[in-house]
Amino acid sequence: MSSLLGDLAGWATDVIEKLGYTGLALIIALENVFPPIPSEAVLPLAGFLTGQGRMNYFGAVVAATLGAVVGALVLYAIGYWFGDARLRWLVRHYGKFLGVSEADLDKANAWFDQHEGLAVLICRVVPIVRSLISIPAGIRRMPLLPFIGYTALGAGVWNSILIGAGWALGDNWEAVEEYVGYLQYVVIVAVVAAVAYWFWKRNPFKSRTPA
Repeated sequence: MSSLLGDLAGWATDVIEKLGYTGLALIIALENVFPPIPSEAVLPLAGFLTGQGRMNYFGAVVAATLGAVVGALVLYAIGYWFGDARLRWLVRHYGKFLGVSEADLDKANAWFDQHEGLAVLICRVVPIVRSLISIPAGIRRMPLLPFIGYTALGAGVWNSILIGAGWALGDNWEAVEEYVGYLQYVVIVAVVAAVAYWFWKRNPFKSRTPA
């Protein structure tokens, strides 16, 4: 797996060096749809190139953000096509194996409908879930213009930070990937803990204290 990720990072580097802003936008669009392409390696490279005068910082941020919006729209369209009806069918037939009911789905939908803009904005700066948030946004038919606006804002912040970090570190721009990797581990641990807690709360066989 590490070899595959290294090959993907190398390929992405070649594309950006050859195609410039267009290549950067293309890679980030693909990264949103195909997460194994590591944005934490691609964006700092763009920052390094800005430090060398081969790219403009604001141009790189705009290109990366446009790519992120395009990629997010692809996943939004998938979620839109899948829709709430198909999701409910899955929950009715297989939700019992995961401890998920339609009532849980109703609560999740109500929460997303109430906080959809904030959810998209915050998730765009969280590793791993940055891309996935576009799918529930599509399923819930979040209005397109607000979705694009919050996606662009959140992605712009993420891109600005990583490109800026690559510019600041110069020849050591590859170190950004390592630090972002630590953040990803934190997110993974938090997700695993949340899932484990969910199953523990829903486990009907866990010991109960006699009344």
